Amino acid sequence: MSLRIEDYALIGNMRTAALVGNNGSIDWLCTPRFDSSACFAALLGNAENGRWLIAPQGHSYRVTRRYRDDTLILETEFSTPSGSAVVIDFMPIAERRDQLDLVRIVTGTRGTIAMQMEVLFRFDYGHVVPWVRRRAYGLSAIAGPDAVALRIPVPFESRDFTTRAEFSVKQGQSLPFVLTWYPSNEPPPRSKVPQRMLTETESWWREWSSRCAAQEGEWQGAVKRSLITLKALTYLPTGGIVAAPTTSLPEMPGGQRNWDYRFCWLRDATFTLYALLICGYKEEARAWREWLLRAVAGQPHELQIMYGLAGERRLWEFEVPWLDGYEHSRPVRLGNAAHEQLQLDVYGEVMDTLYCARKFGFQHDDEAWKVQEALMDFLESAWAQPDNGIWEVRGPRRHFTHSKVMAWVAVDRAVRMVERFEAQGPVDKWRALRSHIHDDICRHGYDPARNAFVQYYGSKDLDASLLMIPLVGFLPATDRRVTGTVQAIRRELMVDGLVRRYSTQPHVEGLPPGEGAFLACTFWLADNLALSGHYEQARATFRNLMTTCNDVGLLSEEYDPANRRQLGNFPQALSHVSLINTAHNLTVAHCPARHRSES
Repeated sequence: MSLRIEDYALIGNMRTAALVGNNGSIDWLCTPRFDSSACFAALLGNAENGRWLIAPQGHSYRVTRRYRDDTLILETEFSTPSGSAVVIDFMPIAERRDQLDLVRIVTGTRGTIAMQMEVLFRFDYGHVVPWVRRRAYGLSAIAGPDAVALRIPVPFESRDFTTRAEFSVKQGQSLPFVLTWYPSNEPPPRSKVPQRMLTETESWWREWSSRCAAQEGEWQGAVKRSLITLKALTYLPTGGIVAAPTTSLPEMPGGQRNWDYRFCWLRDATFTLYALLICGYKEEARAWREWLLRAVAGQPHELQIMYGLAGERRLWEFEVPWLDGYEHSRPVRLGNAAHEQLQLDVYGEVMDTLYCARKFGFQHDDEAWKVQEALMDFLESAWAQPDNGIWEVRGPRRHFTHSKVMAWVAVDRAVRMVERFEAQGPVDKWRALRSHIHDDICRHGYDPARNAFVQYYGSKDLDASLLMIPLVGFLPATDRRVTGTVQAIRRELMVDGLVRRYSTQPHVEGLPPGEGAFLACTFWLADNLALSGHYEQARATFRNLMTTCNDVGLLSEEYDPANRRQLGNFPQALSHVSLINTAHNLTVAHCPARHRSES
């Protein structure tokens, strides 16, 4: 039986990440990068697809867990009548690209507790059973390009392609287990002493966290945990930030809305930049901006909505038939076909991100401005095209209102770059285009009968992406058309205080209906309420969102209010970025939402 998504916690080293269940099982680990193949894939199948379990023997035990303060070091405490032990799980910050360490230290805290270890290595997403050999330090497993060494401090046996051990740990005793990935054509690398790795990893995270400039207040702890999560989802060599470290966790159990999120989306760019900058992480923000510039380099019409960790463009999607899927949610997908879609909103995100960087004091960059001018040349005609929209629908292209709004943002930011920072460009032509797009949206994207902006031109449907209208400065939050849209969304798309993206319809999407509430959209609703002066309602919405965090403060993409469980890929960068920004919107006078929409 699958664990709930919220039963997992994250550990990582800024090259990849693992999901650790509250039952002591690591059920997901891709090596050596976030987007590499998995050597533990039980998350999307069962134990036979690879996992690493360390837990008490039997089923009668109590579990509590937490992260060490200001770190990504996970402590899971197992308690039985005879004793208790803490399993400390972490990944040291990677010093080399060709080595990955994952450390699990079992420490007795009371009496004596009988423990067990079980490990099944299955490379290539649970498909390949490797060649496993006993070594003086434990065992090694090799298949194709991948090799792992597992240092085991207790007696063990291997049978039927599974390695098991049973052992006891007393109060004050510590037993370290160390897994090391390395290229199979290289000899096994040396690892540091586990306790030293723990000390260095804890010091690294605490030093990084100490630079946080987040405002003190009711939600400071949630903001800091979200920042640590965002850092953990950063690919250190390039500065790219993955949307999530998982693939194919469903938007509805048993459904087909299962996507690979181990890539970097442009539409998250401005939100992410604000979250990093308002919390004092200018170096990370600069790395994200530089990744963005490298990724989008090329012809404007070839701009993609997402890229690989280093800016790779070919993210071909295919299905994995041998994995049964999380709670039988099939297909399991690798790659993402949406990278080939036309989504006009990303042009606005790129322009807004580069403008935002200048507002926060980043120096003028001639090459960056050339990129922006090229994007503007393309948008002069492309803005009027139908596209696939922010939600990457796989139905026909339409004139999505949000896409037009973000095209307006692109032009508006180009005008502001000239007016505020004296960049050189045809500003009169851009002002005229900005006005023309604005009028077109208000004429075709707004339904007077509903007093609301609609999902696409000619539609009667609502879309929570339209909550972005005041956040990007298209119209004030107090404009009657905006307040009407907010009221309609609250009336028709809210479930138990959480906002669904839209009413899922096969004729729009080409997929069966059904998904949970989208957490980022609910944060945007709180932002709207704050900007329009409804602070208590905004705070109540935010407090409700906080109840969807799991026990260690992590958020997925969506939430099922009826069954009170998380849905979608996990943890989700956009959910945590939105948490950071909305918390500041509710505690800081000059909030990110207002700062983004003002010149």
